[in-house]
Amino acid sequence: MRHRTPIAVFCALVLCAVAVGYTLRVRAGQATPGAPDATRAESLRGAGPRLQVLSNGALSTVDTAHPDGPRTVTSQLCDRAYRAADTIACLRPVNALATTSLVVLDPDLRELRSVPLAGFPNRVRVSASGRMVGWTLFVSGHSYATLGFATRAGILDTRTGALADNLEEFAVTVDGRPYRAADINVWGVTFGADDNRFHATMATGGHRYLVEGDLAARTLRTVADNVECPSLSADGTRIAFKSAVDGDPRKGWRPAVLRLADGAVTLLAETRSVDDQPAWLDAATVGYALQRPDGGNDVWAVAADGSGQPRLVVPGANSPAAVTG
Repeated sequence: MRHRTPIAVFCALVLCAVAVGYTLRVRAGQATPGAPDATRAESLRGAGPRLQVLSNGALSTVDTAHPDGPRTVTSQLCDRAYRAADTIACLRPVNALATTSLVVLDPDLRELRSVPLAGFPNRVRVSASGRMVGWTLFVSGHSYATLGFATRAGILDTRTGALADNLEEFAVTVDGRPYRAADINVWGVTFGADDNRFHATMATGGHRYLVEGDLAARTLRTVADNVECPSLSADGTRIAFKSAVDGDPRKGWRPAVLRLADGAVTLLAETRSVDDQPAWLDAATVGYALQRPDGGNDVWAVAADGSGQPRLVVPGANSPAAVTG
């Protein structure tokens, strides 16, 4: 198992130096001139289908029928966020000490749990029941397209408070054989319906794998190659993910869908590079954030069967999550 004490000390110094600038850059980058009118609120509870997003870094919702229209904006700031059932997971922006926290909120934005973390917020997901929360941080480096980065991924059981704060400690099998290595990184957790099974990306030995995890057994096993930042569909049959062009992350990524039953992969109609963990907006639609040339983000969507064209869904936003109740 990899020992990261020297890395952690070095990263703390580096992150401390850049954390404030990074946070300010993210905030500025998400602002959109001429954005739709916003209603201020301190609750995201409401009826009808909506999308939860981060608008200028603030937890917000928009009407699914009019996602480019007025939005409800709160004072809760996150670098990444997600919601399922009545659980909202928010990775707070890093502070001057290069620390962040995972905060679990209810729809009235009452804080239910908080977990202190160190690193740059990168991915977060909530299981369909709202019970399990998974997250990923960069602890060194800042891009999956480079070599030498390090991540830390964990899972919180919001019902019991049980915490698996480093998935790299799980027992790993690669192609059915027990595997140990010092260079393992895990990121991009997505949950199955039973709140025990999950999928994630694991990188080791120059390969990037889709792994299936068993939380109770504390195991990871490889399922497929070249599957990054997976997102399991509600029926558990498909995984939306970002697929490295020609298997090389340095060339960028295309959103794709993997059919678990037979391993068939469908590349989606978006040809721009998507460095995000896709989200299922409904059974037929995959959403994701794309960065604009000015550094800001917009939420786009594309058909999950590879047809059609990408469409702009929510300008000036990221971290989309479908809210049905």
